[in-house]
Amino acid sequence: MRAKVSFGTAGETILQRGFEQKIAEPRHAGPTICVSLTMRSEIEAISPLVDQLMRLVKAGHCVPGDDCDVEIALREALANAVLHGNKQDIHKKVHVSCRIYPGKELSIVIKDEGNGFDVAKIPDPTGVDNIDSENGRGILLMKRFMDAVHFDHGGSEVRLQKGFNWKSRWSFQK
Repeated sequence: MRAKVSFGTAGETILQRGFEQKIAEPRHAGPTICVSLTMRSEIEAISPLVDQLMRLVKAGHCVPGDDCDVEIALREALANAVLHGNKQDIHKKVHVSCRIYPGKELSIVIKDEGNGFDVAKIPDPTGVDNIDSENGRGILLMKRFMDAVHFDHGGSEVRLQKGFNWKSRWSFQK
């Protein structure tokens, strides 16, 4: 796993600090915390990445209530990228960008190198005909646990957003 961490306001200056150092020195009220990660398309790579990222999320105090919601949505999005997007192709990567606005909100973008999908064609997993289906539950969980979920680039990219400012602009988008 490779990580690039940067801080910034409008101009965003990149600081040359390692990922572990940033976790040890979080900034709570200052500039935005930006992290870019690249992960192998392997299920085993998900937990270490989530563990690292959740330390920053917790340190940023950017999520109202329980941050387990973010962890579940993040795990589901990464699993979808590895399994459905990249089809566990070891030559493909999953790219993760995270912006933490301390005390305010969180935005995570997960992009795979697959062909994407049409989110409108995913059947509702809560429907009677789909109760036994193994597809669609991850998307449902992401939408339940995050304030906003957007699919872009033909479905090969998902943006997860959550924070204190979302109560008045609650939205789920496909």
